[in-house]
Amino acid sequence: MNITSVQTPNIVRIERSATLDKAAALMRERHVGALIVSEDQPYAERTLGIVTDRDLVIKAMAEGIAPRSCTVGEVMTPALATVLSTASVSEALRIMRTRGIRRLVVGEPDGKLVGIVSLDDIIDMFGAELAGLSGILRNELEREMGTADQRRNTHLA
Repeated sequence: MNITSVQTPNIVRIERSATLDKAAALMRERHVGALIVSEDQPYAERTLGIVTDRDLVIKAMAEGIAPRSCTVGEVMTPALATVLSTASVSEALRIMRTRGIRRLVVGEPDGKLVGIVSLDDIIDMFGAELAGLSGILRNELEREMGTADQRRNTHLA
């Protein structure tokens, strides 16, 4: 299965000079757990890294850093972990496991960012696949039981 089938296509960006409270509010507003960090205006199209909800908690709040006095640039992860949009889910999982991360940025060969895939997205996909397989087994069992009931009723009549 291709990674684009499970990625979240919307990328939410924040400038590196934004404060952590603004980042948290943007995450809540857009229902995301990660923001792509960009250079400040007028160079906001230049990607610098990523900041996650976990970064806000582990790197700032747990250290007692005030969210209004710390910038995203101070806690972001500067190197984006990426996967090509043509990659398989298995390849994305291999990268996540190797790098010890929960999110990957999905990009095109030309460098354009087209989405983010999280471990949660992949777990949801596998959950849906397993539910489908379970449904097949359940239907087969019901069909077999129905056939057995029909045979039993035919012999009793």
